[in-house]
Amino acid sequence: MQVVLLERVEKLGQMGDVVKVKDGFARNFLLPRKKALRATKANIEQFESQRAQLEARNLELRKEAEQVHAKVNGQAFIVLRQAGETGILYGSVSTRDIADAMTSGGFSTARNQVVLDKPIKTIGLHDIRVMLHPEVSATISINVARTEEEAQRQAAGEDLTQRRDEAEDEAHEAAEFFESEELVPSDDEEGAEEAPADEDAAKD
Repeated sequence: MQVVLLERVEKLGQMGDVVKVKDGFARNFLLPRKKALRATKANIEQFESQRAQLEARNLELRKEAEQVHAKVNGQAFIVLRQAGETGILYGSVSTRDIADAMTSGGFSTARNQVVLDKPIKTIGLHDIRVMLHPEVSATISINVARTEEEAQRQAAGEDLTQRRDEAEDEAHEAAEFFESEELVPSDDEEGAEEAPADEDAAKD
């Protein structure tokens, strides 16, 4: 299907471009979200007649987004979740969770503005991109932790996702160290073993 874009669409084109896309992408995303119109002669003529207004409105919204970008870019938001000892979450953090955390932090955000390249399934710090406008994006940090105290430790640079097998290896090495120390005779034990030899020498 050919469509005319009403705004910039990432990896697709700029406002006013006529592009060919898959029918499903157009019907399920571009058309219902008013990001494009079917590229019919009537729609293209309609777009051209409204182009100046659309461009002015786009410029206004972009300026507003740039102001928000200056405040939110680089900010960190905490999301508390239950997780196992190795840091694997019981579930995952969704775009809605991130949008809710940002809104609670004073930045009104819709879930469709949050770009998740892959699911968040572990505790830790995760960089996330937020589309404030088709031409303006910000990067925020999502601090996923089991408690507020853990979130503070992670923010300070501590890694809380150490694997259980690594911890067990360290404990095993420590146990072997202490066992080897116990096998080394003490000075008193050495003296006790040498005492009979001294007594025999005295008899001679």
